[in-house]
Amino acid sequence: MATEGGARSDGSLAGRRPPTPAEPTMGDAEFRMFTALLRRHCGLHFGAESRYLFERRVLRRVRELELTSYAAYHLLLRAGSGREQELARLVDELTINETYFFRERAQLVALVTEILPELRAQRGGRPVSIWSAGCASGEEPYSVVMLAREAGFVPGVDFRVYASDISQRMLRRAREGVYREASFRETEPALRERYFTPVPQGLRVSGDVKQHVDFIHLNLFDGSKLALLGILDVILCRNVIIYFDAPEKRRVIDTFHEKLRPGGYLLLGHSESLINLSDAFELRHLRRDLVYRRPLGPRLGAEPWQAAAEALAGADARELVP
Repeated sequence: MATEGGARSDGSLAGRRPPTPAEPTMGDAEFRMFTALLRRHCGLHFGAESRYLFERRVLRRVRELELTSYAAYHLLLRAGSGREQELARLVDELTINETYFFRERAQLVALVTEILPELRAQRGGRPVSIWSAGCASGEEPYSVVMLAREAGFVPGVDFRVYASDISQRMLRRAREGVYREASFRETEPALRERYFTPVPQGLRVSGDVKQHVDFIHLNLFDGSKLALLGILDVILCRNVIIYFDAPEKRRVIDTFHEKLRPGGYLLLGHSESLINLSDAFELRHLRRDLVYRRPLGPRLGAEPWQAAAEALAGADARELVP
């Protein structure tokens, strides 16, 4: 016979719900293990200031997998049969990719009006290869195609665009090519009308643009996949390396140096520079922006004015934006 509160006269608790298990907490050692694993895997750096959000997003995957502890999830990531797929899922949880069309436009204009003509002349009729590394949802590589077409260049003949990201979720959005209003904060009406079609979900980029971007799932720290890209003429990696710590930044910059042919260009975000990271590139002053170039020949070292010029590059570039 049950008594008040659900207890039986024999002392058992028939009819009462079992207690909800306590939510796991991430200890200091676990935080260090997770962040070290992600740093090795893809270079992402998470400091103490981001710990709360980091823990909540990892917890989301722990719950979805019905695991009982962070330690169990760490073991799955380190040695589980589906570790690569789960690492990709976790990276999707941890990365927030906000971008829009024609972001830092002055640099993109410099690419199509100064860099592209120069490299076309050097390439002897072969198309210039452009890699958008860390392309997120695709606005950057599509912007390059649109601006190059506006400047009179023919995709596939004058240039080719490759785009990569570590997030499968972002790449699905990029390949779909449908964007909401937030992606068009710097897009003038004429370009919206020329290159986009209204759909119920927003605006879809036209097939004439979409077909000229090859999207690739790529980890910047995966040497075997990087080899598939071959040697390139231009690399855009803008607002990406800010998420890496210094050793990982150097690894990525060394990779870019290897992937660029001599005379090729590296375009970073306006808040990024190579100060204290690499002296293998030279700083080029274009009419509308400051960019890096792999020297045509061996470089003996940075010029004395190089560090000071790079320190001012971000501010100077912003002043050049109309």
